[in-house]
Amino acid sequence: MKRGFIAACVVAVAVSAAATGGAGNGSSGPARTAPAAGPERDATRAEELRISDALQALTARCMGRHGFRYWPGSLLTLEKSRLAGYVNDDTAWAAEHGYGSRIEEKADRARRANPNGTYRAKLSQRRRAAYDEALGGGPDTPVLTAEIPTPQGTGKISKRIGGCSAEAEKKLYGDPAAWFRADKAVSNLQGLYVPRITRDPEFTAALRDWARCMDRAGHPYADPPAAREAVARQAAELPEGEAFAAEKRVAVAEARCARSSALATVAREREAYYRDRLPARYRELIDTHRRLERRAYARAERITGPRA
Repeated sequence: MKRGFIAACVVAVAVSAAATGGAGNGSSGPARTAPAAGPERDATRAEELRISDALQALTARCMGRHGFRYWPGSLLTLEKSRLAGYVNDDTAWAAEHGYGSRIEEKADRARRANPNGTYRAKLSQRRRAAYDEALGGGPDTPVLTAEIPTPQGTGKISKRIGGCSAEAEKKLYGDPAAWFRADKAVSNLQGLYVPRITRDPEFTAALRDWARCMDRAGHPYADPPAAREAVARQAAELPEGEAFAAEKRVAVAEARCARSSALATVAREREAYYRDRLPARYRELIDTHRRLERRAYARAERITGPRA
């Protein structure tokens, strides 16, 4: 998905908007020692993928019981399924994949070629309606609602979930409604703490060091999102092979500078610090999210194997 290639993530966009003007004064930042965030931990990327794969497998089994075929999505390897963060410090990955543009393109092609849509389209109108009800529930399917934290207050998001989709979530998470509330809230917490990261002296000092390193390498960008956006613009003007070679050059420089400046490490530390100091109601949601995710992973282990 292009969001990951160009903007990296919500944190990247928000940090990019303020980092160049938020230089620190050289004083030390808040202490690095963070309070305990509860007995659980965040799931690793490998664990998240295994949960996702188990959800797809459970959905396929359920649809089979209803007399329909269902194909899980095309699975990328663990290496190619990594999420883009604010900055990459893995030089070997950057040397092979750049910013992951070809991986994103492959994933996009796989999504477009997903056989479920073709299969559904070939069903009769009556069978198509039955397929939809089996997968997502009928008109009486309950609507789940979650509050989304924003810097201005809270918003709301809803989804209707029933049928095999609800069955799969219930088997993994136990309580789909609790999972939906926790997942949507935790996925939208960045706006509450990213502004504090952008003003953090340790972060802004590391970002300046990174930018100086990139400038010396011939890539004068103020921050990682600016580098990625420039690469994306350049890719539209070059032949595919040249564009990918240029992408890898900038990505490798970014990773090397992220290591020499410690920007990636500092960004992770500062995010953890401020995230752990959110209001209690959000820390409780983080703990709930971790607990339900750990439960889901324990069940997923009995359903499907790990990604290669």
